[in-house]
Amino acid sequence: MRLQGERMRRLMRAALGVGLLCGLSGCRHKTQIAPLPVVQTPVELLDIPPMENPPMLEAQTDRLPPEPIAAAAAKPKRERKKNTAKPGPPATTPPAPVQTASAEPSPEVAAIGSLTAGGEANPQTKQEAADVIASIEKRLTALPAQTLDDQKAQINKVKNFLRDAQEALKSGDDEGAMTLATKAKLLLDDIEK
Repeated sequence: MRLQGERMRRLMRAALGVGLLCGLSGCRHKTQIAPLPVVQTPVELLDIPPMENPPMLEAQTDRLPPEPIAAAAAKPKRERKKNTAKPGPPATTPPAPVQTASAEPSPEVAAIGSLTAGGEANPQTKQEAADVIASIEKRLTALPAQTLDDQKAQINKVKNFLRDAQEALKSGDDEGAMTLATKAKLLLDDIEK
């Protein structure tokens, strides 16, 4: 009897396994969707009359910010270090001021660049500097008003370089005047792009 009960259990386990296997394997045939019937009667197409006065789209009048230029990215902004005084014993006599050579040039010198000390100069350099200054002045006056409004900061830089170049030319520093005029010309080229 025990042998027969064990066979029965094995048979039940096998039947249960086959049943689970068939149930989990799912259906193998595709479900077919009935095709839609073919329309054999012609359909009338409607004619839509065009509008007599179609609405016109207006141009945008909003002023967009100016596009960033490469000249603005060339000058990274520098952070200034704050002087922190350490508390200590009070000094009886004030220390004498000591001047040290700064490794970092002032912002004006960094913006302008190093100038020459003047001295003997080529008359050709003086004429070239004067010609470049004159051409920049003509180009500045020919700029449209929209560009003048949009690029106000850059145009002010050009005018500052131009003024410094004229002063350098008057003082006899032809090389410095040429350098400043060239910088003004390059900035103006960026503005006109």
